[in-house]
Amino acid sequence: MNKMVSKGWKWSAGLIVLLFFLFYKIPVIQLDFGESIYYLKKDNFRLKWIHSVEKEEWIEWYERQGQELLLTKTSFKTFGAGVPSSADEVRTEDGYVTMRVDKSFPEMNLTVSENAHTTIESGGKNLLLYEFTEDYESVLISVQYLHFWEYMGGESL
Repeated sequence: MNKMVSKGWKWSAGLIVLLFFLFYKIPVIQLDFGESIYYLKKDNFRLKWIHSVEKEEWIEWYERQGQELLLTKTSFKTFGAGVPSSADEVRTEDGYVTMRVDKSFPEMNLTVSENAHTTIESGGKNLLLYEFTEDYESVLISVQYLHFWEYMGGESL
């Protein structure tokens, strides 16, 4: 009889694990290029580009916060179009002005350009977005919740 009870517990535990994987969803940052979709393995990334007027690098730090993307800070070398008008904290370091922003977005529709060298850095990897799409096309960046098998079967970066 003890073997029957032992087998019952194993089957029950296996069923619970299976149900967990069927219903549990993993939050990911999704990059949707229209024809292809990629997922970032990390919960944060840096968006880098060369500003079209100042010709200097700009960097923005984002992290996944619940169902939104949180822009935590931005760094740039020169003041010009697009500079935040207010920030909680402003400092200078290594030739950059860095502003703490803390602004949430439900999603980002980002226009990609080879001229701007639009790049995402996440997990120590640089993803050259302009190599994934044509010039001046968009990538939609958002937080999505995927089933375990969708996450495992998808293209991760």
